[in-house]
Amino acid sequence: MIFRSKLKEPINFIVCGTQKGGTTALDYYLRSHQEICMAIKKEVHFFDNDNYFNHEKVDYEFYHKFFRPQKTHKIVGECTPIYMFWKDSMRRIYDYNSKIKLIIILRNPIERAFSHWNMEVQRKREHRTFWDAINEEVNNLSKNLNKSRTFSYLERGLYSSQIIGIHKYFERKQLLCLKSELLKSQPHLVLDEIANFLKVSKFNKIDKIDVHSRKYKFSLKANERNFLKRFFEVDIFQLENLIGWDLSAWKT
Repeated sequence: MIFRSKLKEPINFIVCGTQKGGTTALDYYLRSHQEICMAIKKEVHFFDNDNYFNHEKVDYEFYHKFFRPQKTHKIVGECTPIYMFWKDSMRRIYDYNSKIKLIIILRNPIERAFSHWNMEVQRKREHRTFWDAINEEVNNLSKNLNKSRTFSYLERGLYSSQIIGIHKYFERKQLLCLKSELLKSQPHLVLDEIANFLKVSKFNKIDKIDVHSRKYKFSLKANERNFLKRFFEVDIFQLENLIGWDLSAWKT
């Protein structure tokens, strides 16, 4: 259900990535904060929808109908993980609000890829084995074929190029990069960082949650893990240099 808009100004922040990185838990935590207004649903899918941008004038009023800020709210935001990955999203967000703040939460790309594949299998949209799926994707990437929303198990984990794409439009101080593993193990530390970044009060005491955790029918095989380690090796090295993280745990 879409409500009549009350927004007079552009929203303040977006959680724009990454899929299967912990964005559902992060969205849940953000909704618990008394000063933060989140969209009426997770994943509005506005800036990745070409249909909204095929006109001379973009209807931001339609976008704003997904937000219902109250008197206690100081900032407004939403969470759509595909924005980090999808073509043109960053340019569109910049055109909407060049001063916006962006949050991304990154997960070991090997674990992220396997989790993504398991999700699609459970949704009955994927019928290939994981081995066949990733080999076919490598072949497609070598041919520079168009991005796939559904079967982008590997490409979504190439974080460095996506962050460079964000920096093309936004200053580094506008982007907060978080570790998925830390959100899961010590959410209070991550939420303190977010509160400081968004300039809101600290989060109230929260209990750790486990949302959308899936029991896998299959296990990641040694040859598959080794294949993925080789595939992501260069990108992980580039990511370490780009954002200053120690990602040795992702390489083991």
